[in-house]
Amino acid sequence: MNFIFLAFLTSLVATLGSLFFSEIMYFVPCSLCWYQRIFMYPLVLIFLLNLLYPDNNIFKYSFPLVIVGMGIAIYHNLLIVGIIPETLSPCVSGVPCSVDYLNYFGFITIPLLSFVAFFIIFILLVAYKKRVS
Repeated sequence: MNFIFLAFLTSLVATLGSLFFSEIMYFVPCSLCWYQRIFMYPLVLIFLLNLLYPDNNIFKYSFPLVIVGMGIAIYHNLLIVGIIPETLSPCVSGVPCSVDYLNYFGFITIPLLSFVAFFIIFILLVAYKKRVS
């Protein structure tokens, strides 16, 4: 099983999804959404380059981006559900970080989708690292 290919597909779908929400649906991203994008978008290129030119150091290149992005996604989800108060949000101007553009089944939000993408990539990278070691 090619874990890096699956990680590439996951990051590509997440990137295209975020672009769909902002460019087609016209959802203006909040600051936390931008931070998550900053850590997701490079993963597409990193994984693609690794598929074209295999390198066993892919874990070292991508794992820090995944950890930080997943941390931001967790913080954003806690903010959305109200565990973290809005006063501790970095969204001081523009779109509030607690705005809920998308809410399917009462719990599927854009920050949750971001967390799921980062978590899937996290699992795939850990599985890859165990297989290579």
